[in-house]
Amino acid sequence: MIEPIGNQYIVARPVYSANAFGEEHKKKQRHHKTFLDHLKVCCSCSTQKAKRIALSLFPIASWLPAYRIKEWLLSDIVSGISTGLVAVLQGLAFALLVTIPPSYGLYAAFFPVIIYFFLGTSKHISVGPFPVLSMMVGAVVVRLTPSESTAALELSNSSMSNDSSADEYKVMVAATVTILSGIIQLLMGVLQIGFVVIYLSESLISGFTTAAAVHVLVSQLKFMLQLNVPAHTDPFSIFKVLNSIFTQIEKTNIADLVTSLIILLIVFVVKEINQRYKAKLPVPIPIELIMTVIATGVSYGFDFKNRFEVAVVGEMKRGFQSPSAPDMQIFQETIGDSFGIAIVGFVVAFSVASVYSLKYDYPIDGNQELIALGLSNIFSGSFKGFAASTALSRSGVQESTGGKTQIAGLLSAIIVLIVIVSIGFLLEPLQKSVLAALALGNLKGMLMQFTEIRRLWQKDKYDCLIWIMTFIFAIVLGLGLGLAASVAFQLLTIVFRTQFPKCSTLANVGRSNVYKNKKDYSDMYEPEGVKIFRCPSPIYFANIHFFKQKLIDAVGFNPLRILRKRNKALKKIRKLQKKGLLQVTPKGIICTNDGFKDSDEELDNNQIEGLDQPINTTDLPFEIDWNADLPLNTMVPKISLHSLILDFSAVSFLDISSMRGLKTLLQEFIRINVDVYIVGSDDDFIEKLVQCEFFDDEVKDSIFFLTIHDAVLHILMKKDYSASKFNSSQEKQPKFDFTINTNGGLRNRECRVPVETKF
Repeated sequence: MIEPIGNQYIVARPVYSANAFGEEHKKKQRHHKTFLDHLKVCCSCSTQKAKRIALSLFPIASWLPAYRIKEWLLSDIVSGISTGLVAVLQGLAFALLVTIPPSYGLYAAFFPVIIYFFLGTSKHISVGPFPVLSMMVGAVVVRLTPSESTAALELSNSSMSNDSSADEYKVMVAATVTILSGIIQLLMGVLQIGFVVIYLSESLISGFTTAAAVHVLVSQLKFMLQLNVPAHTDPFSIFKVLNSIFTQIEKTNIADLVTSLIILLIVFVVKEINQRYKAKLPVPIPIELIMTVIATGVSYGFDFKNRFEVAVVGEMKRGFQSPSAPDMQIFQETIGDSFGIAIVGFVVAFSVASVYSLKYDYPIDGNQELIALGLSNIFSGSFKGFAASTALSRSGVQESTGGKTQIAGLLSAIIVLIVIVSIGFLLEPLQKSVLAALALGNLKGMLMQFTEIRRLWQKDKYDCLIWIMTFIFAIVLGLGLGLAASVAFQLLTIVFRTQFPKCSTLANVGRSNVYKNKKDYSDMYEPEGVKIFRCPSPIYFANIHFFKQKLIDAVGFNPLRILRKRNKALKKIRKLQKKGLLQVTPKGIICTNDGFKDSDEELDNNQIEGLDQPINTTDLPFEIDWNADLPLNTMVPKISLHSLILDFSAVSFLDISSMRGLKTLLQEFIRINVDVYIVGSDDDFIEKLVQCEFFDDEVKDSIFFLTIHDAVLHILMKKDYSASKFNSSQEKQPKFDFTINTNGGLRNRECRVPVETKF
């Protein structure tokens, strides 16, 4: 019963052990579904289930009939046009990261949007090229493309006898990797394993994208400076690229450098204005579009290509490429890279989609997102596009310009389509250095994540360490190996956190039923002879020894050593008893022959296993007080601890190895007359112990209590402290109903006799 009194409350209930609670409150019989039960549900079929599956596979069937034409159409049109213009420029720019002709970036900006329109669950993200994915695909393209020296040796029998054929092979590699990553995403969605995203934490993603931004920055330097830099994909490749750039820095094309720096400066300034005054601006200033138009006009009007020998976009073929089948040989060589691309693409898209779903309060389905992205990449790769996810800046444009649904995405795809089939030739004079500068202009947000380090260090040092190591791995090892090493390191930190948990000793706060770390508060009260120890993590094979050591440090002694010393002393006492040299006095047990000497060496040579057994004094005519002085100066450490409470409320599981270690530890305490109690354990936890035959004549299932305070009150009554002055009534009534006041006082609810609890 709970009686509220103002901002306080009075709780009146019995002191519950787990067994007593189970006897008074019977658990309901529940049927736990087996694998066959789940299989039957999955294989069952009904009209409602078929409709639900159809709607989940084609989310457009849910939201399109409810589309508000009058309210949303104009906003979606404005948003679609703005997003489409940005998508065109980003497609061209990010194609440079893939090391393929810029025109192929338009395919990557078109096909994924069409597929996602029908299958995606987010209303606001803009699907298409993403710089990190483009960089990862580009690394694979560079690795699989023959070097210039190899190509020169094979000119006579190779299909790549000129730049055009080399570009075609690069496009084939990028398309094949994209198709394979799409197949992986599709399979993950069909198999409902979208949960893998949980293994990539926010700190890992932040560190990885920041490192990818650095890679993008370095990779674009050769376009901004127009240098012939050989590609590298092995570990330390970023340093090799920088070395190549600095060794030929004198060959820099000044026109490209000046143009790119001017573009970069203007883009950064205007983006800062857009961010600072976004509440006052009706739509963000489309600075990428403005600079592209100006740069293209200037380059064409002043003939930069011939006058300054700048690199330009070049021929923009009208229309679409015919679909092509992937190369199975490339499949075999890129399975690992494709898996990383599939995971990163999904994580980025799902993270951005989650932000908008929370902001506008609508659900998204991770598994359906995998299916949508997978099919988007399969179609895009089939038509010679490259891997797609979502760019943060492009999605921000779609949302900030008023986009309500994926109708805006469809309209943006129409803008890209117009460029592909009709006006793409207008971009042929555009310098590649301008595209590189525009690509770098979108990296400001990623590079600014360096500021996260200080915040993470203040909040959680492990998360900060994950960020730093992920950044280092991705920079040094490259994006593919770096991601794998980062995930492994992150999982290793989880092992470290659980392997070395922050165990603590608890005590009573303010004489209430609240128990906290005794180091954190001043008004702490610890029951005499009672130690309360809390473990805040699961106990398993890797941390059971750490748990034992922390518990030994908390109680101040090793129970196994105490047990062995007592058994040694017991053997000596038995020997004296047989010789009739012991006498029981009010002061204790004394030896009547001071000249008797015993050999410690003889005792030390006994089998050690015998010293670990329970202490049995039933054959002696007296009880031994191990905290009193023993005869012949027998040295046995004295301990004041009589009860140990283990708070396992945060222990979610035990494995077999730790179960054996825990049982051995409990037996050692019990054999030296220290009662052990476990509190806060879940019923499933106890059931598992029963199934594993954890309990025996020494370690009994009666050691479990619901709360720490239940165990403390049980100990106080059992040890006949001042809180249990009802010994006579206890013989008649095995259970008591105590009222626990907020000031710590205890009273019997029936007798109304105040009982002072001494701590």
